Amino acid sequence: MNHNPLIVALDVDTFEETQKLVDDLADVVDTFKIGSQLFTAYGPFAVRYVQAKGKNVFLDLKFHDIPNTVAAAVGSAVALSVPPGKEKGFAPLFMLTVHTSGGLEMLQAAAHAAKEQAAALKVKRPLIVGVTVLTSQTSEKNTQGLVLERAQLAKAAGLDGVVASVEEAAAIRKTLGKDFVIVTPGIRPAGTQAGDQKRVATPAAAIKSGSDFLVVGRPIVSAPQPRQAALDILNDIRQP
Repeated sequence: MNHNPLIVALDVDTFEETQKLVDDLADVVDTFKIGSQLFTAYGPFAVRYVQAKGKNVFLDLKFHDIPNTVAAAVGSAVALSVPPGKEKGFAPLFMLTVHTSGGLEMLQAAAHAAKEQAAALKVKRPLIVGVTVLTSQTSEKNTQGLVLERAQLAKAAGLDGVVASVEEAAAIRKTLGKDFVIVTPGIRPAGTQAGDQKRVATPAAAIKSGSDFLVVGRPIVSAPQPRQAALDILNDIRQP
């Protein structure tokens, strides 16, 4: 693996917490997730702060609406890749989410909007990954089939990958190939609480199942020493 697979979820209440976490983790983490909690409170300001630090942003807003509205939202997200000034080392938006339950037309509109807006602004196009089934939902008999169906829909629509639990990662990798991106939330190091997540896995197990990126929130963000917690997870991933 030639990239850092760890994505730290900045699911915090204040901008001060965001600053501290990004500064503490800057030398061990390349990508930070900004979801609805932080984005609702601080909007693009939080995104641009992380980008200005030269770090990747995974914008996890799970766009899900009529195709035209999602296309417009994706276009606005891509525009975040344009630095507001002449900052050196400003990182373009790395990845964003849409919800696969929005259907083929919506997913195609998202993919098209990202490509067109990136070309118009002369910036790198962010990866678009489709949310399949939330990891907070209990696994049912047909969960893997539903996730695989939605993953195939995402690929057909031109998306780069999906968000899926470790329980479905191997099947997705086998069916859709090595170049299809799999982002796995619900990561819990051995010995930690699952919280409200139902379909969880250890970091090493997720990577072995075929995941490319692992989203970790509370086990790092709420740890007494977040940097050490991140290092422990990376060490677990790298175990032979």
